[in-house]
Amino acid sequence: MVASHAGDVVELAFDERIHRGVLSLARERGASVFMVMQAAVAALLSRLGAGEDIPIGSPVAGRLDEALDDLVGFFVNTLVLRTDVSGDPSFADLVERVRETDLRAFGAQDVPFERLVEVLNPARSMGRHPLFQVALAFQNAPVSDLAMPGLEVEAGPGGTGAAKFDLSFNLAESFTGAGERPGYPAASSSPRMCSTVPPSSGWRAG
Repeated sequence: MVASHAGDVVELAFDERIHRGVLSLARERGASVFMVMQAAVAALLSRLGAGEDIPIGSPVAGRLDEALDDLVGFFVNTLVLRTDVSGDPSFADLVERVRETDLRAFGAQDVPFERLVEVLNPARSMGRHPLFQVALAFQNAPVSDLAMPGLEVEAGPGGTGAAKFDLSFNLAESFTGAGERPGYPAASSSPRMCSTVPPSSGWRAG
């Protein structure tokens, strides 16, 4: 079986109440928003039949060395984050598991992904990724305005009709125009999720 890599995008937006709940849980457990969302994705996949050991691929900037700060280039590496959902843990406990696993993984993020595949030597298939089939990215870098003299420029989503993985979650937080931090009464913000799915995967958006 050979993957067609044909896919599409489904956009979802969570309301402010859910966003604040995510932030509150992250603070309580000493975790990041990314870790809470990873736990949510893992719990969802397990509930849908993916088992108790959920590997999720996630990109990291790959710029740990300060010497790279002023260099232009693509240094992104990919981590495989495993989530153990066995034993029917509460969601808060699952977040703690994710936190512990992710901190260990981030400590080894300079290991090239290609080297990891070489060492593990998993069974290869033209129909799927060797180490994970679900990817999760969290965009939390400041968005820069693109200014061009005489032009009004606005960034928009670009669709390629392709899916690199069986399922990809691309998450980002949105804030008020004043840049207020979420979680306070004056703020109006929500996390957005953009999911890329192959048409044949059987997923449906409701």
